[in-house]
Amino acid sequence: MKKKVVLAFSGGLDTTYCVKYLAEDRGFEVHTVIVDTGGFTKEELADIEKKAYELGVTKHLCVDQVPYYYEHCIRYMIFGNVLKNNTYPLSVSAERMFQALAIANYAKEVKADAVAHGSTGAGNDQVRFDVVFHILIPGVDIITPIRDNKLSREAEIEYLKAKGVVRDWTKAAYSINKGIWGTSVGGKETLSSDGYLPEAAWPTQVSKSNPEEVTIDFVKGEPAGLNGKKMSAVDTILALREIAQPFGIGRDIHVGDTIIGIKGRVGFEAAAPLILIKAHHLLEKHTLTKWQLYWKEQLGNWYGSLLHEGQYLEPVMRNIEKFLEDTQASVTGTVRVRLSPYNFNLLGITSPFDMMSSKFGTYGEMNNTWSGNDVRGFSKILANQAMFHGLVNNETK
Repeated sequence: MKKKVVLAFSGGLDTTYCVKYLAEDRGFEVHTVIVDTGGFTKEELADIEKKAYELGVTKHLCVDQVPYYYEHCIRYMIFGNVLKNNTYPLSVSAERMFQALAIANYAKEVKADAVAHGSTGAGNDQVRFDVVFHILIPGVDIITPIRDNKLSREAEIEYLKAKGVVRDWTKAAYSINKGIWGTSVGGKETLSSDGYLPEAAWPTQVSKSNPEEVTIDFVKGEPAGLNGKKMSAVDTILALREIAQPFGIGRDIHVGDTIIGIKGRVGFEAAAPLILIKAHHLLEKHTLTKWQLYWKEQLGNWYGSLLHEGQYLEPVMRNIEKFLEDTQASVTGTVRVRLSPYNFNLLGITSPFDMMSSKFGTYGEMNNTWSGNDVRGFSKILANQAMFHGLVNNETK
């Protein structure tokens, strides 16, 4: 019997090459899997399935990972206000982990002898896929034809022509990767340190010019509705994206350190993630204590960094998730946001847990729960140690 390989398949040049190479050069029975993390239409998925069977795969599977992806990752990125380098909502970093998880689980299900992906040797994705496979399916061979064979694009095309696979493989000017938590955009401008993507490169063109106001509901830190209409968290994200992205909101270029040690730049548009994270953070400022906010920031940054570097399955991630979720008990309320071309403004919040209540006092105007003498004594004690330090050091000079 032929050995069985499960291939992460997108229908593009690299994974098309992988199908033919694995089946005809290596003699594998090829099972292809595409994992949808919110980036495909039904028509696109149907076309990819058609292409897989035309290439001769034994079986093709599409896995809808969106609800699982939200429940086990996106919600924690919201809880932690995760923005890599204070900029990037980890759009691709996170979804790659969940694509790898689904592929590994399917490989176990069909008792595959090997698992394969089309990553090159130059980016982060190769590490993310490999790490998940090493942890979840140890002992299963990992085959990476593009990386291992050091193939050029031209060499792949010539190989496929020789196998009778002739398509228009013209490379698009910009590489687009779309998911529920944002869309990445790569092109010649992102390969240098001083380029910026032109208007035409962005997947969503600006078509709105009149400002709009929206309200976002949160329940225990999770998105729960838009403009007064209750929705699931996933539906809230999708609805907000449809409203906000035509303003050109959420565009930026992330500069970061790759897992393999080089610097890299990538453009992205992520209107819904950026608005939700900032709105959530504002609600937290009103409902959490300063030390909750402080430690959340530290652990949220750690969570994002580990996720970016393919460490989703590291046990400490479950510990951080428990802490983040525990902080969200009072993060319930509504945030008002004004949307305008290329920009959004947080207008304010309402919450039954708002600690900025006038019954305690009004900042800079009136205090209701302490006296002037209380503050006078508190200030003196608070100054003591720095005063002692100054006196001692002045005496020894």
